[in-house]
Amino acid sequence: MRKPKRVKRKLFYSLTFTALLLSACSNGNTGNTGNTGNNEPKNTAVESNANTPKEKIELKFAFWGDTIEKKTVTEALKAFEDKTGIKVEAMHIPSDYLTKITTMVAGNVAPDVGYLNSGAAMTWAEEGKILDLTPLIDSDPDFKKEDYLDQIWYNWEPNKTLGMSTAVEGYGLMYNKNMIEEAGLELPPTEADKAWDWDTFVTYAKKLTLDNEGHNALDPNFNPNKIKQFGFQYDPYNMMAAVVSNGGNYLTEDGKGFGLAQPEAVEAIQKLADLMYLHHVSPTPLQTKSLPDMALQTKKVAMTVSGNWALQAFAEQDFNLGVGVLPKLKKSNTLLDGAPTVIFSSTKHPKEAWMLYKWMADPKSVLPLIESGLWMPLKKDWYTNPELINKWASGNKAHPDDYTKAFMKQTLENGIRTPGFEVKNFSKISALVTPALDKVWTGKETAEEALKAVESKVQPLIKGYYGK
Repeated sequence: MRKPKRVKRKLFYSLTFTALLLSACSNGNTGNTGNTGNNEPKNTAVESNANTPKEKIELKFAFWGDTIEKKTVTEALKAFEDKTGIKVEAMHIPSDYLTKITTMVAGNVAPDVGYLNSGAAMTWAEEGKILDLTPLIDSDPDFKKEDYLDQIWYNWEPNKTLGMSTAVEGYGLMYNKNMIEEAGLELPPTEADKAWDWDTFVTYAKKLTLDNEGHNALDPNFNPNKIKQFGFQYDPYNMMAAVVSNGGNYLTEDGKGFGLAQPEAVEAIQKLADLMYLHHVSPTPLQTKSLPDMALQTKKVAMTVSGNWALQAFAEQDFNLGVGVLPKLKKSNTLLDGAPTVIFSSTKHPKEAWMLYKWMADPKSVLPLIESGLWMPLKKDWYTNPELINKWASGNKAHPDDYTKAFMKQTLENGIRTPGFEVKNFSKISALVTPALDKVWTGKETAEEALKAVESKVQPLIKGYYGK
């Protein structure tokens, strides 16, 4: 499911245009209400053969993803087809996904089920282009919403949901164990109540940052212009973990103001920028361009922050990988990202589309993607039942020691959602905020200067939170 970050940002920008384009079109088909009346067996995602529909049903499932994801999803769809007799066309769209789906929706030839960018999904749900799954859920005796993680649901109104994330994507600290042990330092904490405070984290990062003469960033002779090894590498995309950790948020609590311009958020964002331009422990965007993709393996970087999907690539590299919880400002947390899978309201087969939806949400159906580290499961018991945990999070290189504490437990207990889950008009707001923040990440402006400058432009776009 994961798209590269820069691609993802482009997706947000394109959404602004494509959503407007779609709004100008009328698909004229929003009348499906999801009448189910299904007879599914307990603890299964599909109906038994005895209940296989007599009518020949064909569904279309649209998705993006790399070769591994394409293979796994296609196989899962084939297994559903074999189980139910319902034919499913796998529509793999590796590029320009939103544009192509927008065109399909506008032409009233949308797939029945498919991935969707969260911003588009919320907007289209409000416009009636995405099915409200609430009636399907309420009438299904074999589906319990509480079996799934609380943070994965997308509700555009208090009692209306477009569904769940396709997968859980959690962030954590990842590091090269050998580099930290060679520096004589303790390994990063793996539990929330032991998370590094910010000053401790910066001190560790300085000890791990070395210039070409071997001086670390605490040494008065350290040369910040000749750094050969960074202690830390940061992706600004996950800045919201720091903002919320410091008591801030994207909008103010009442949903009426621009939260990123408030003192708690400004302080957190400035501390992140200071890692690059004050402490010199993290590469600037320009310096990042000269780093290899395998910066941990090649010892150019000792620690990094990324999502669980990075574990898939790290598992193929030859180095001693460790994981820990993120450093905190006030409260320990982790950021949970994702993009929803939805049922398009133009489907002629809502009952069967719901059967397929449940099938794809079942961790058993997409286990190779979970075992590989790319996804985390949607169901709670896959985080708590040892037998289920052993199916994906142990005994493989993608899930190193301490993963269950640093990622799984942290996700369950302290996972916070990205703004795309709940901020109305997020795509348009983000189109203003992202370039403003880029001035911070490139050192051209302070966080306060950049965010206060854009606040007056953002304020008219603020429409509050979904589901509140």
